[in-house]
Amino acid sequence: MSDISFPEQRPVAGIVLRILAATIFAFMAAMVKIGADHGLHPIEMIFWRFAFALPPLFLWVLLRPGLQIIKTRRPLAHLWRAVIGFVAMGFGYWALTLLPLAEATAISFAAPIFATLLSAIFLLEKVGWHRWSAVLVGFLGVLVIVQPQDLNLPLDGLMVALASAFGVACVIITIRQISKTERALTTVFWFTAISAVGTGFVVPFFAESHDWQGWAIMIGIAILGGTAQLLLTASLRVAPVVVVAPFDYTQLLWAVALGWLIWADVPSVATWCGAAIIIGSGLYTLYRERVRSRPARPVIF
Repeated sequence: MSDISFPEQRPVAGIVLRILAATIFAFMAAMVKIGADHGLHPIEMIFWRFAFALPPLFLWVLLRPGLQIIKTRRPLAHLWRAVIGFVAMGFGYWALTLLPLAEATAISFAAPIFATLLSAIFLLEKVGWHRWSAVLVGFLGVLVIVQPQDLNLPLDGLMVALASAFGVACVIITIRQISKTERALTTVFWFTAISAVGTGFVVPFFAESHDWQGWAIMIGIAILGGTAQLLLTASLRVAPVVVVAPFDYTQLLWAVALGWLIWADVPSVATWCGAAIIIGSGLYTLYRERVRSRPARPVIF
């Protein structure tokens, strides 16, 4: 039996934390794209994102819950989570170098759709016709953005973005399993630590000298990414996922605004329509999850 305890639920606080996390993630994605424009390699940005984030995360653990929080009974599970998390992040950073910010963000929201498929296949979860319908509608939204009959976006960027979304779905499934015995902060710590060490072995093959702007960009990515991750984790500690997850979609609004302000990118009608379909599918899936988890009402005679 798990010894994990949860604090008192505060939905409003959870929603605020989730909106802040989504906002910061949008600014981090914009910073990654700026870094690519500056000539930074995605692998190098990922390494420094973890390397710069690990010390403050370790300090946070040390000052708040204490080092006992990093004790784990499932080291191999954390290793696997770190590997697939790194791959998904790598594809995500790569997609940001190939696609406009809004389109890359919109396609990333396909992750819960893939997660539903994977949960049915690997976790043997029962997926009713409501959720299957949401999955099919969500894929329709992806096709609207991708527009296979008339590609307005680079095919390699679209494929990389979809690969990233699939990788994130694998992460979701893995975390769902790990969370049965591990605290969220434990998972975040080991993901950051393992990824920092792992990417440290490969980054010498991609590292280059940088000016102060390049270093400022990478430090900014680390600070934003680490802060958003902590806020995301905190939101799940004080409110159920079905309450806070819908507010992830506020990231798209920021992505559109930042893409327009920085690169003068204006999303196409297809992108808006596809994103709306994907978001609608995701919200309906969350609604069904909430219905399924709601206890049955007593029958009154």
